[in-house]
Amino acid sequence: MQKGKTAVVIGAQWGDEGKGKIVDVLSERFSVVARYAGGHNAGHTVIINGKRFVLQLVPCGVLRQGCRAVIGNGVVLDPMAFLKEVAALRHAGIQVDGNLFVSNRAHVILPYHRMIELASENAPGRVKIGTTSRGIGPTYEDKAGRRGLRVVDLCDLDLLKKHIENACREKNMIAHALFNSEPLDPDKMYTEYAEVAKKIAPFVCDTAVLLNRAINEGQSVMFEGAQGTMLDIDHGTYPFVTSSSATSGGAVIGTGVAPTAIDRVIGVTKAYCTRVGEGPFPTELFDSVGDEIRKKGNEFGAVTGRPRRCGWVDLPLLRYSGMVNGTSWLVITKLDVLDELKEIPVCVGYKVNGKATDEIPAEASDWEKIECVYRTLPGWNTPTKGITEYAKLPKVAREYLEFMARETGARIGMVSTGPGREETIFVDEFLAELQSMEDGKSQAQAKR
Repeated sequence: MQKGKTAVVIGAQWGDEGKGKIVDVLSERFSVVARYAGGHNAGHTVIINGKRFVLQLVPCGVLRQGCRAVIGNGVVLDPMAFLKEVAALRHAGIQVDGNLFVSNRAHVILPYHRMIELASENAPGRVKIGTTSRGIGPTYEDKAGRRGLRVVDLCDLDLLKKHIENACREKNMIAHALFNSEPLDPDKMYTEYAEVAKKIAPFVCDTAVLLNRAINEGQSVMFEGAQGTMLDIDHGTYPFVTSSSATSGGAVIGTGVAPTAIDRVIGVTKAYCTRVGEGPFPTELFDSVGDEIRKKGNEFGAVTGRPRRCGWVDLPLLRYSGMVNGTSWLVITKLDVLDELKEIPVCVGYKVNGKATDEIPAEASDWEKIECVYRTLPGWNTPTKGITEYAKLPKVAREYLEFMARETGARIGMVSTGPGREETIFVDEFLAELQSMEDGKSQAQAKR
């Protein structure tokens, strides 16, 4: 039996690259889309026929008929946020029942995780990371500390009661001693979450079995990343990172498929660069050009509404991202945001203490010493919004994209020229590869 074809879609910089739209567009050609990391701190915005969907936990594949959506074990699940999102999707007429699945091994965010994170982030003397204070980090801490609560445990009411009582006793004591926080009521929490468990139970299964079975049956599977490479807990700009594995390797850890099951990695980057929250950003703009890019690109967080920091494309960063992810295809989003610029500086290299370097710094203080080496490319001064054929892009815009491809070593597969599904360019070679995956999806559906 021929196995199904797979792809991992990752953010190639600091998140917010437009992965939501790209996953939605690509999901037409996949049988299953699986989210493998992060929590409801990651928002994916998808616009369909002018209607805006903001998905925080549910994979974008749920918006495509005939595509199943999976929340993998690597995700941390806020049950309240999940049910709210499900209710909104049902209200919008999206089929979720029987089409959306949650890993029984995913860890659960509880109120004390939010209490600890909020108090910790605002504690005097602490270096602010810029978290969303939604309990993501403390939940991963409990997971690593082997004191977490999984979805399968949430559905075991005796275990749930005992866990909440023990956890509240510990967390209330810590929060009061360190941050003078008000204690949480374990009885009230148990009552709320016991009721929530009943509502979540129909979605719960062993998603590793589901995904491996789909692949073995010849179905195509896409793994949807959250955040971006430079926010990865191991490979990002530590400590200004998220608490999970945002790189392509996280797809294996966070879903239970084998490394040999991954066929290709698709990296998504903007035609410029953005970052939300604290931390280094070598190409950041602090002038009116940065303000104009933010305004034209609508650079405000999908979940938090926070304004994003804006800067030029950082090629050393994209090369590093390509290395740690094994990126074979590059998707460029928001090309149209640069339409009116007469010239576009691009960071082509770094200097640290005056010396050129090919390495991305590991030490936080070294990021502050980086001097960007820029090459200025001409702008195209022609509207690209809504263009759907690569050949119809202005010649200078194509040269800009091809320069990015040469410098990063990844081929350009898609270009986004607007927020809508239809405002997308497919490069012929990439489209041919996707077609073979779509054929596999059709054959698998015919057998089912």
